[in-house]
Amino acid sequence: MKVQEVLLKAMSRELTWLKAAEILRVTPRTMRRWRYEKFGYDGLFDRRWRTPSPKRAPLAELEPVLQLYREKYAGFNVRHFHQFVTERHGLTLSYSFVRKALQGAGLVKKRKVRGRHRLRREPRACFGEMLHLDGRPHEWLALRPGDEQTLIAVIDDATSRMLYARLVESESMHTVMTALRQVLLEHGIPMALYSDRASWAAYTPKAGEPVDKSRRTQVGRALDKLGIEQILAYSPQARGRSERANETLQDRLVNELRAEGIDTIDAANHCLREKFLPDHHRRHGRLPRDPQSAFVAVGAVDLDQIFCHQESRVVAKDNTVGFGKLKLQIAKQPGRGSCAGRDVTVREHLDGTHSLWLGSQCAGRYDARGCDPPAEGAKPPRTKKPSLARAAPRPSGSARPSAKKTPDREAERGKSFEGKKAERTDHLSNGSGHIACQRQALGETRSPMTHLACR
Repeated sequence: MKVQEVLLKAMSRELTWLKAAEILRVTPRTMRRWRYEKFGYDGLFDRRWRTPSPKRAPLAELEPVLQLYREKYAGFNVRHFHQFVTERHGLTLSYSFVRKALQGAGLVKKRKVRGRHRLRREPRACFGEMLHLDGRPHEWLALRPGDEQTLIAVIDDATSRMLYARLVESESMHTVMTALRQVLLEHGIPMALYSDRASWAAYTPKAGEPVDKSRRTQVGRALDKLGIEQILAYSPQARGRSERANETLQDRLVNELRAEGIDTIDAANHCLREKFLPDHHRRHGRLPRDPQSAFVAVGAVDLDQIFCHQESRVVAKDNTVGFGKLKLQIAKQPGRGSCAGRDVTVREHLDGTHSLWLGSQCAGRYDARGCDPPAEGAKPPRTKKPSLARAAPRPSGSARPSAKKTPDREAERGKSFEGKKAERTDHLSNGSGHIACQRQALGETRSPMTHLACR
């Protein structure tokens, strides 16, 4: 270990001064007499002229920086740490000086030698010409160690803008469709989507082999319906732009959430939306080469019928359709006796509700439990409260009391029959399955007629 590294470790309080003197095999008095106390940190770098550098940093200014990194901002990369302390703590030291100091103190590791030379792919020219979508599992909430969350991020290739970023429990078809739906509502329909070969993006029969393009996933079906080209990457190097964005997020977002004391997903998503993303756009965003946007307006397209889990079913004889553990009952359709045997489409939407379609006609809508949702403005049915008082038992052998006929009711019945002739109707079978009706009034007989109402 060099003398410079030992001194920097002692200045950052990673080592005590007595321990540093023991490592360098000098006495503590010698340590106090050394030139770094007189000339500052730059005196350790330039001794060619045997005079201190005119740009030397005072020891009193460097020690708080090292201590600040060690106690509060540990884990920040050098660029992120330099931006933070410059804005929030009024640091005046240069970036290169802080980097050398942190590396010399052992608080930051030096970069490894880069690999072989690769050619850079030029970004797309227009905003919305191609989007990157990726889900990265990581311990994003540093205050909850051992608990991983997944960050769903959508990045524009032309401008490096992060159009969507949200922490979720896991990456799935539901979370990916939610992200795409939000991007389409805010910006429009892009030309292409670039992603890895996750289970929601493509079906791969065997790991490492090409995908089976004849078997479309639910996300692939939705992209085809919207006319979005789906581009799949076969290696992390192929989608290096999204990989570098994820590395930036892991360096910055984790430390910022920890510095803010955030330990819940809801609070982290609020910080992402209100603070982190605007600052990320300001620092890392760039203007596209072509100012013309490639996004297409959604218009009258119903995204709820596209971003859903859709499957085909056959209606049973009792006009029900099975979907998972649910039984969806089809109501009587106008102009159709029964729907049994018909092919239908069942859709499970992002909000948990279901809908059933006969071609382009909606045959029913259901809630998450498979029940018909109540109509808007409909009142709940009234339930008759059971009577607590019981009627007294009637003694055996006694007749049921008859309703009393009041004089007023008798008079009304007499008025209703005034001016009407008495007549009698006899119903006779004519042997053909019909009923013959013979009416007799005032002694005269009419010919039999077919009485359709008595059929």
